[in-house]
Amino acid sequence: MTRLIAEWIWLGGGLLWFVIRFPHQRRARKVKVAKSVGGGRDQVLLMCSLGGLAIIPFIYFLIAMIGGHPVFADYRFRPWQGWVGLVVLLGALYLFYETHRQLGRNWSVTLETRKKHELVDTGLYGWVRHPMYSAFWLLAVAQAFLLANWIAGLAGIVGWGILFFMRVGHEERLMIDTFGREYEDYMSRTKRVVPWVY
Repeated sequence: MTRLIAEWIWLGGGLLWFVIRFPHQRRARKVKVAKSVGGGRDQVLLMCSLGGLAIIPFIYFLIAMIGGHPVFADYRFRPWQGWVGLVVLLGALYLFYETHRQLGRNWSVTLETRKKHELVDTGLYGWVRHPMYSAFWLLAVAQAFLLANWIAGLAGIVGWGILFFMRVGHEERLMIDTFGREYEDYMSRTKRVVPWVY
């Protein structure tokens, strides 16, 4: 695999990510919100994630396409990186699709619960509490392999990491407020994003 192909794979993965999410985001707007705790803080965190997973790497992609390589902070690309990145990206896209499908009307982009919100604890959610977050971690790792640039490649891990570590605790408190002991029991038998590990 060449560096150019790996960069185009990254772009294609980002477009598929959008295609997967778009219908769920449209549907989510029609479902009434019961409680929202995100506010401005959550919007800032979402921008950190968007910056690292989309804006910074897309700027890099455009510069590379227009001017060619080398670009500032590039490093030598090795074909195996592209193949690893592709496999990880495919895993991320599968998880992303399945988590949206399994959550159904319970999904929202911000920290909200819906009217008649249900606790989903089967399927992927029987393995970890936040498989959609697992998908985002895989996407960030895929980006690091596909883009051979210290800034653009690692921006996803940094941007997504900021959102994840500053948000996941708030989200779990919202779930405890909503479901009480049921969610606490669920927490006791599952990990956050990596089965049996974390």
